[in-house]
Amino acid sequence: MRTILHLDLDSFFISVERLRNSRLNGVPVIVGGTGDRGVVASCSYEARQFGVHSAMPTRMALRLCPHAIVLNGDHEAYSNYSQLVTDIIASQVPLFEKASIDEFYADFSGLERFYGTALFADELCMRIRRESGLPVSFGLSENKTVSKVATGESKPLGRMIIQHGSEAGFLAPLSVRKLPGVGEHTWQTLRGMGVEKISTLQQIPEPLLFSALGRNGLNLHRKALGIDPSPVEPYNEQKSISAEETFATDTTDLRFLEDTLLRMCTGLCFSLRNMRKLSACISVKIRYADFDTHSKQRSIAYTAADHQMVPVARELFRSLYQKRLRVRLLGVRFSNLVHGQYQIHMFDDSVEKIRLYQAIDRMKDRFGLHCIAPAATLKTRK
Repeated sequence: MRTILHLDLDSFFISVERLRNSRLNGVPVIVGGTGDRGVVASCSYEARQFGVHSAMPTRMALRLCPHAIVLNGDHEAYSNYSQLVTDIIASQVPLFEKASIDEFYADFSGLERFYGTALFADELCMRIRRESGLPVSFGLSENKTVSKVATGESKPLGRMIIQHGSEAGFLAPLSVRKLPGVGEHTWQTLRGMGVEKISTLQQIPEPLLFSALGRNGLNLHRKALGIDPSPVEPYNEQKSISAEETFATDTTDLRFLEDTLLRMCTGLCFSLRNMRKLSACISVKIRYADFDTHSKQRSIAYTAADHQMVPVARELFRSLYQKRLRVRLLGVRFSNLVHGQYQIHMFDDSVEKIRLYQAIDRMKDRFGLHCIAPAATLKTRK
């Protein structure tokens, strides 16, 4: 019988900022961008009482809560606090998964034979609060989905334990929006079908959900019933991701090389967002026909956005490329990775651009990585 813990650092970015500046305690705080195109990345509970929420334009948030304090955010500080909590968990839990910068799963299966799982979870959270100063909530159940929902229901500074066999009953009265995997697009589709509560989703035939939502519909139906066999993935901090291509024929075609670079960059950016990670360093590598190899790298602000990564990669390529020399291999690497949600770094981007990336990523998740591509690459794709 499985027992899975989901642990969440409450209002992580706000909490870190308050630890660094005690004057922020008890006042509405927004972490995000300023200016006409700024977007809210996170907000305190005090700001939420005025209707402020993440991904909202900062201008709108300040109209709702004009006395809120707006901070740009510090990714290095967030990463350091996240690593501190990761080290605490690693010292006490043999099998855990770091799902994002502020979210963890742990497999406590079998622990009840030696030590009460709820007691162990309580003591782990108390140690995190004591050593990091960060508030923590947790949910405990038979699987990852139910534990995550339970954590959300227990916030702030809460704990919730869902007994084995009561998963479907616990989920039934809740909104379908609380199920992991139900984003804005899926929510609108379900709402159009008259599905607002998980109890309704539990009763819909799977063929109907498949016709409306594809495989995601089947996954959501199982989650609505409290069924989720997905394992806790052992934590392994990935430092970089990369892509490279060795050409069948050495080439001097600049358009082909730049379009290949674009395809690799957009694919890596999608992977970063899928892994909930951001990168702060881009490297480009060129190998010529005589196997002479050169590379350059540049540090950037933490991001996973195509329109921020691609221009830097293109500049690095152009500074490396020697005309009239045939190229055998081209590669790109994103390094200095940290955990982080996509909106965290998008402080200077419009809501429309964020939604565009989310729509593109949904299409790639459903139909595959190559279902959509920049128009500039279509003529040169081989």
